[in-house]
Amino acid sequence: MSAPQKALRKYFGHDSFRDGQEEVIASILSNRSALAVFPTGGGKSLCYQLPALLLNELTLVVSPLIALMKDQVDSLVAKGIPAARLDSTLSADETSKLYRRLEKNKISLLYVAPERLANENFRTRLAKTPPALLAIDEAHCISEWGHNFRPDYLKLTRFANELKIPRVLCLTATATPQVAKDICRHFQIQPQDHHQLTFYRANLDLVITPIATHARREYILKQIQKSPTQPTIIYTTLQHGAESLASFLKSKGLSVRPYHAGLRSEARSEIQEAFMSGEVPIICATIAFGMGIDKSDIRAIYHYNLPKSLENYTQEIGRAGRDGKQAHCELLACEDDLRTLANFTYGDTPQPHALRSILRILLDQPGEFDISTYELSRSHDIRPLVINTLLTYLELEGFLRATSPFYSTYKISLTRDLEHLLNGFDSNRQSFLRKLFETAKPGYKWLELNPEDAAGEIGESKEKIIEAIGYLEDLEDIIVKPSRVRQGYRLLKKPDDLLALTQRVIDLFQRREKSDIERLQAVVAHSLNPFCLYASLLDHFGEKMESCGHCSRCNGDAPPLTLPSSAPPKITDEDLSLIQNLINLKQPGLRTPRALARFLCGMTSPATTYSWYLPHGASRKQRLISHDAYSLLELHPFESILEICETQIIH
Repeated sequence: MSAPQKALRKYFGHDSFRDGQEEVIASILSNRSALAVFPTGGGKSLCYQLPALLLNELTLVVSPLIALMKDQVDSLVAKGIPAARLDSTLSADETSKLYRRLEKNKISLLYVAPERLANENFRTRLAKTPPALLAIDEAHCISEWGHNFRPDYLKLTRFANELKIPRVLCLTATATPQVAKDICRHFQIQPQDHHQLTFYRANLDLVITPIATHARREYILKQIQKSPTQPTIIYTTLQHGAESLASFLKSKGLSVRPYHAGLRSEARSEIQEAFMSGEVPIICATIAFGMGIDKSDIRAIYHYNLPKSLENYTQEIGRAGRDGKQAHCELLACEDDLRTLANFTYGDTPQPHALRSILRILLDQPGEFDISTYELSRSHDIRPLVINTLLTYLELEGFLRATSPFYSTYKISLTRDLEHLLNGFDSNRQSFLRKLFETAKPGYKWLELNPEDAAGEIGESKEKIIEAIGYLEDLEDIIVKPSRVRQGYRLLKKPDDLLALTQRVIDLFQRREKSDIERLQAVVAHSLNPFCLYASLLDHFGEKMESCGHCSRCNGDAPPLTLPSSAPPKITDEDLSLIQNLINLKQPGLRTPRALARFLCGMTSPATTYSWYLPHGASRKQRLISHDAYSLLELHPFESILEICETQIIH
C-alpha cells in the first residue's frame, strides 16, 4: 500500500480515492505545482490536506470564507491533524499563541484569507517558516477573466515567488478554458499537472422553464408543494426578493426561511443550522448561501431569477444530489432579470473623474503612508472592493507596496478605577499612563483613544502607546475594542506619465464591465439553446457531449425564440418632476449623470448611503435613500436611464 493510501485510511477513514484525487496528490508529492478543476462536491480539500501530512512541513491554505475555514479546521483537529486558522475573529492572545505554535513547527495546515497577505508582519513571520505547499481555494479569483475576480488573489503569484514556495495547488469548481490557462500561466503549471473532472452529473436533471415575472410565484409554489419537506434551495437575485418569496411561501403553509447577507451573522448561522438539521427544509436565498454547505441530500435547486453567470449557475446546482441520488435543478428564465443584473454591473463601474482623483492622492504621498479604504470609498463614491482592486493594480505595477494594517482608534473600558489601576506601576509608568488616558475622549461606557493623536499630545511614539494598550489588556485591567482599520503602504516610485496610467486603470474597469455583461448574455444564450442543456453547459467549460438524455430539452421541451419579458413602465411627467426635485437638492453624491442613474436604479453607493436631506416643509432630516426617487426606475435598463440623466434631466 502506498504512503498516500495509508494516510487516506489512517486520517480520513477511506479505502480509496475519488476520481482525480490521486493524480493531483501525485503531482504535489512529485514537487510540481498543479491545478485541480473539480465540480462542487468533488473532494478538492483532500488534495492538499493529505499531502500536508506526508510533506511534514507547513501547508498554507488561502480560502475566502471564514466559516469554511472554521469548519475545515474543526474537522481536521477532530481527526488529530494539527490545523489552525488565522482570521479577524481571533483575539490578540489567540493570535500570539498561534504564532508561537507556528514558530515551533506545530502546525501542519494554516488557513488564511487572501487579504492576510497584505500584512507585512505576517509575511515576515511566514518567511521564517516558509510553507512547503501553498493551496489556493477558489483559484478562479486569480484570473481577471474569472466570474468572481478578487484583487487580493492577484498578489498570490508574487507572494509564492518571494517566499520561494516549491509547489502551489490551485483549486476551483468553475474554470473555463481561458481561466484555467490564466491560472496555469500565473504559477507555471504544466499541461500534465492540470487535472480536470467532467462537469456532467448524471443524477442532476436540468430543466429550463421560460416564464413571465408575474407567473413565477404561483409556479414555484406548485413545484414546492409536490415535495414540501425535501431539502430545497431557491436562489433569488435580491435580498428583498428572498424575503418576499419566503414570506409568500410561508403564508401557504410551507416551512421556509430567507437567507441573505443583510441578516445579522447570528441569524444567518441559526438559519443555516436549521436547514442542515432538516428543521427547515426550504431556504430562499441570495448567492450568499451555499459556500461551504456540506449537505448531501439537497433534492432540488431552483433559480427563481437568472444567475449572474454560467459559472455561478454550475456552482449552485452542484450543491444538489451530492449523495448520488436524483435531484431536480430548475431555472425560471425571464428576460426582466437581465435588466436588474446588468444594472448592478453598470453601477459598479467607477467614474473616471473619481479614479483620477484617487490616483493623484495615492501617488503624491510621502515614502510611508496609510489610508482608510472606507474613507476613500465615501469621499469618492466608489465601493471599497473597487478601491482595493485599484490598490492591488498599483502594487502589481510596482508603484506601491502594502506594509501592515492597524487600528486607528481603540474603545477602552477600565475594569477598575484608574487610581487602583495605576497603583501597580512605578512612578514613570504611572505618569505615562495618566497622560495617555487624559488624551482619551470620554463616552457613555467607553473611552475613545486615538494612538496617533495621543502620541502627538504626550510626546511618545505611537508604537509605545499601542504596546501599553496591549499590556493592560493582557493584565485584564482594560477591555479593548479596536476599530477603524487603516492599511499601511510604502510608495516605491511615481509614474512617468500619470495620464497614461489613469487611462490604463479606466480601461481595466471598463473591460471588467464588458466581461460581466458578456457573462449575462451567455446565461440567456444557454436558456434559449435548442439542444441538450448539459451539452450547452459543458461546452462553456471546454467539454464535449452529444446529449445527456434526461434534461428538459432531451425530454422534448422546445425552447422559445426569446425569453418572456415585460416592457418597463412608462416614465411619466410626475416621475420627471420627482427626479428634478431630487436634482434640486444638489447632493454631492448625485452630481454626475452616472451617479444619479445609479440612484434611480435602486443602487446604493458610499456617497448616497450616508447622505441626508431636509424635505420641503419638514423639521427633521431624512436619509437620502428614503427619497421617493430612490429606485424609481429600477425596472428600466441602466443605459436608457443614463441617457435620460445626461440629456433630459441634467442639461
